[in-house]
Amino acid sequence: MLINAVPQWQGAIGPRARGLVEGCLALSELAGHVLGLPVHHIHQDPGTSDAVSGVANRAVLTGTNRGAQLAALEAPGGPVLTIGGDCGVELVPIGVARYRYGPALGVAWFDAHPDLNTASSSPSAAFHGMVLRSLLGEGDEQFAASPAVEAGRVALFGTRAFDAAEEEAVSQGLAVRTDNAVATLRESGAEQVYLHLDLDVLDPASFGGVNYPEPGGLTVSELVRAIDALSEMDVIGAGITECVGTDLEVLEPVIAAVGRVLLQD
Repeated sequence: MLINAVPQWQGAIGPRARGLVEGCLALSELAGHVLGLPVHHIHQDPGTSDAVSGVANRAVLTGTNRGAQLAALEAPGGPVLTIGGDCGVELVPIGVARYRYGPALGVAWFDAHPDLNTASSSPSAAFHGMVLRSLLGEGDEQFAASPAVEAGRVALFGTRAFDAAEEEAVSQGLAVRTDNAVATLRESGAEQVYLHLDLDVLDPASFGGVNYPEPGGLTVSELVRAIDALSEMDVIGAGITECVGTDLEVLEPVIAAVGRVLLQD
């Protein structure tokens, strides 16, 4: 298994956004320790660029940072665990997985937010709130995945903070809210699964070191059980994102669970 640390922060907007760099480095160090594997650090330009066509830091997000991620996935030799950074880092590994595994790829989206905005509907211009919509092939053409994740093959688990446009996307069947990600993905016809884990799926009382905490989330033990349940499926990759904390010991069981589903026989 390959662990890629991608300290991108420019997909996020807000007072904690720059803390995603330090959080990524701390979380990737912990992941390497828990899983007993080396970490590949993918260089990311820390600079900013203008908001263009409704996307903040557009040039940075579409430039050398994306290229560095793509280069790191040319020959992974096994499952890849991507440590972010903001949720926008998932555009590349999930897009590559969709290309490699075909239309039967499903996505388990463990996140307080559905990230289903487009540039025209986003209230912030922050790309991390558009990344799943982009993976579904919609929105800005410089970000829209091709081939796209099939509509209905995304299970939104622990998701509880929706904008109006995101509610509409769910009503259109692009993604499915669920309390049972495995059952939802099986019903969709998914054969392989990518696990996206934004740490804000956790309740702030369980772990508060996230970019956008939302009340009403999971406990660590609930999250671990949900991850372990995915072992019933073929989990081919995972990402853990949006960490701004550095006191991370409470996350060790979460990382261990991600390792189990990625390395299952």
